[in-house]
Amino acid sequence: MNDDEQRLGSAADRARWRRYLADERAEAAVYRELAARREGEEREILLALAAAEGRHEAHWLALLGGDDAGVPRADVRTRLLGALARRFGSIFVLALAQRAEARSPYADDPDATAAMAADERIHGEVVRGLAARGRRRLAGTFRAAVFGANDGLVSNLALVLGIGATGVPAPVVLFTGIAGLLAGALSMGAGEYVSVRSQRELLEASAPDPTAREALVDLDIDANELALVYRARGMTDEESREHAALVVARVQAAGRHTPTDALAVTAHDDDAVGTGLSAAVSSFSFFASGALIPVLPWIFGLSGTAAVVTATVLVGIALLATGAIVGLLSGASPLKRALRQLGIGLGAAAVTYLLGLAFGTTLA
Repeated sequence: MNDDEQRLGSAADRARWRRYLADERAEAAVYRELAARREGEEREILLALAAAEGRHEAHWLALLGGDDAGVPRADVRTRLLGALARRFGSIFVLALAQRAEARSPYADDPDATAAMAADERIHGEVVRGLAARGRRRLAGTFRAAVFGANDGLVSNLALVLGIGATGVPAPVVLFTGIAGLLAGALSMGAGEYVSVRSQRELLEASAPDPTAREALVDLDIDANELALVYRARGMTDEESREHAALVVARVQAAGRHTPTDALAVTAHDDDAVGTGLSAAVSSFSFFASGALIPVLPWIFGLSGTAAVVTATVLVGIALLATGAIVGLLSGASPLKRALRQLGIGLGAAAVTYLLGLAFGTTLA
C-alpha cells in the first residue's frame, strides 16, 4: 500500500467512513427538525446537539479528503427518526434517539476520536433528560391510558374465553363481553378519578401555606425559626441555615411584599400526576377500546373455535403494540416489552379459558 492509499484508507475504511458521514448528517437533521418544533431552552439544547453531530460529520469528511461522492443513505433507524421528527416531533422520537445514541460504534472504532465517542455517550444522557421532561408531562394520563387499554384487553378476553369455553350460545358470550366492557370501563374511570384526585390532594396538603409567608417579615432574625421549616422539608442543618439566611435577606429587601416562594424548597409534581378528569376519561376510553377488541369476532357473527382464535389473535396483536409503545417511551427494548406484555396477557386469558372448559365439562 503506497502512502496516498495509507493516508486515505482502504476501500473498506472509506466505505465505513461514508456510512458514518451519512448517519451523522441524518442525526443532525433529526435534531434540527425537533428543534424547529420547540422553543426556549429545549430548542437551544437540540440545536447544540445538531452542531455536535456537525463536528463529527466534519471529521469523517476530512478523512475522506473532502470527497463525499457515493455517500449512502443513512441507516433505517436514523431515517425513521427523521421521518417521525418531521411529522410529529414527539416524545417517541426522543425515546428512539436515546436508544440510537446508546448504540454508537465510535468507542470501538480506531478512526473515531475519544472525544467523539465521549460525545455520543453524553448525547445519550442529554436526550434522556429531554425525553424525561416529556415523560413527566405524559406520566399521569399515559399511565392511565396504558393501564386501561391493557386491562381492557386482558380482562375482557379472559371473560369471553372463559364464558365461551363453557359452551354457552354465541349471543350469551357477546352480551357478557359488552357487559364486561361497560362495567370495567366505568369502574376504571371512577377509580382513576378518585386515585388521581386523592394524590393531588396529598400533594396540595404538603405545599406551603401561602398565608404563612406573611409572618416572615416579623421573625426574630437571630433565632430564625425559618431554618426549622427547611429542615422539616428535608434540608440538612447547614443547608437550612444558609437557605433561611438568603430568604430573610429577600424578605428584608421586599418588606411586606414577601416573595410568594419564600417557604418553598422544591416545586411540586402536580403536573406529573395529571388531573382527575383527564385521567378518568383516558382510563375509561382506553379500557373500553381495549375491551372491545376481544368482542369483535362475536359482533361480526363468529362463534365457537373460530371466534376464540380470532379474538386471541387480535388481542395478541394489540398487546404487542401496547408493549412496544411502553418500551419505546421508557427507552427500553420495544421487542422485549412487547413479548412480555403478550406473555402476561395471553397467560392470564389461558388460565380463565381452561377454567371455563373445566366448568363446561362439569355442567355438561
